[in-house]
Amino acid sequence: MATIKVLSAGAVKRGVSQIASEFERDTGNRVTVEFTPVPELRKRIAAGEAADVVVATPAAMDEFAKQGKILADSRGYVGRSSMGVVIHADAAMPEIRDTPSFSKALLGATAVVHNEASSGIYAAKLIDKLGLAKDLGSRIVVVKGGAAVMEYVAAHPGAAGLAQISELMVLMDRGCAVKLAAPLPDEIQNETSYEAAAAAASKTQDAARALAIRLTSGTAKAVFAATGISQGA
Repeated sequence: MATIKVLSAGAVKRGVSQIASEFERDTGNRVTVEFTPVPELRKRIAAGEAADVVVATPAAMDEFAKQGKILADSRGYVGRSSMGVVIHADAAMPEIRDTPSFSKALLGATAVVHNEASSGIYAAKLIDKLGLAKDLGSRIVVVKGGAAVMEYVAAHPGAAGLAQISELMVLMDRGCAVKLAAPLPDEIQNETSYEAAAAAASKTQDAARALAIRLTSGTAKAVFAATGISQGA
């Protein structure tokens, strides 16, 4: 039996973990999964790190395809994740219904935290676009990954985080003291799509291809939907 290494974006962690576990049970193959922000994942793949299956954003997958690092015929759509405002579990729920109320909520926070991944890059641009960067100043906190956003908010009750809702659900499942205040208002919402593919250099290509196909199957879509990853291209 094969051992399959998966490198995956963190936003799809709950779904990937469940499907990988089911794949192990059904096939007898062993699956190891490492979750990391997409910018870091891109660097690692570009540097030649071995993996059998990759789950990342379409832009990253396009890059891997051009480099010949994934099998094009194994590539498929996983789903998309929306962003939300994360607050401490004991904090009062702010009313976030539109962009002005969103801005007001951030300005009222003791800190506004986002990560360095795709969602964090968007958050930084949004803060700047809305003219909040100057007023927030040193209250803007940047952490490495999605989990770190939730951990920071849990440790700082007055803080607000901007993060993928699917990642929030993972940390809430673990008992992290955070909750969703609201999704980002429609007019400023950011949805990040994810895809899966088998790696061209995999030494277990048949098993890797089978897992990649499983991750993008109709059954998988139902699993992802239940973990906060919506469907529709």
